[in-house]
Amino acid sequence: MSKSIDTLEDKLSYKFKDKKLIIEALTHKSYKQPYDNERLEFLGDAVLDLIVGEYLFKKFPKSDEGKLSKIRASLVNEAGFDKLARALKLGDYILLSNAEDNNGGREKPSLLSNAFEAIIGAIYLEAGLKTVEIIAIKLIEANHEEISLDSLFCDFKTTLQELTQARFGMTPEYKVISSRGPDHLKEFEVGVFIQDKEYARAVGKSKKIAQQEAAKEAVTLLNEEK
Repeated sequence: MSKSIDTLEDKLSYKFKDKKLIIEALTHKSYKQPYDNERLEFLGDAVLDLIVGEYLFKKFPKSDEGKLSKIRASLVNEAGFDKLARALKLGDYILLSNAEDNNGGREKPSLLSNAFEAIIGAIYLEAGLKTVEIIAIKLIEANHEEISLDSLFCDFKTTLQELTQARFGMTPEYKVISSRGPDHLKEFEVGVFIQDKEYARAVGKSKKIAQQEAAKEAVTLLNEEK
């Protein structure tokens, strides 16, 4: 840990009464302690899912379940939490083994995302849902220029690109598999490929819509694989 926890607490606008909680939240399993942040990560993931779900439910009162799910999926994922972790500079505080540190662990999206979830889990345990909700929503709003149906839905391709660049060192490729229907009602089937492997396929009224839907499915699969 290259920086004082006090600095991180200032960024969070939250001071831990039990410092053991934040230490545990920042401890990667490679650090070889009797504890690590995986249990807190599990809890934080569930808490964030609820917080963001309620936030969107209130923010978009006229949107249906399908649209709300799409927005939540674009916020509650590895790339979304990695973005928030970097805003907090969590990489400066995580406790890692020398081997993991030398392997670029402080810059790994999965590791940063997990640490952010663990921090949220730790705050929830100590201070409850309302406090962690204020902290999480403040971070989300500060790091997204716009939270709307269109802007976040259209971010699936960006989210996927960030994930694939971090995990595979390459960008995804979109291929039109087929098209059908008359010109005024044409539909396109698009596949998204990563390292020549097809990860997802979707149909849309335009190539752009089909690409976004395929990207969304691929993001979900990649998050399940982490």
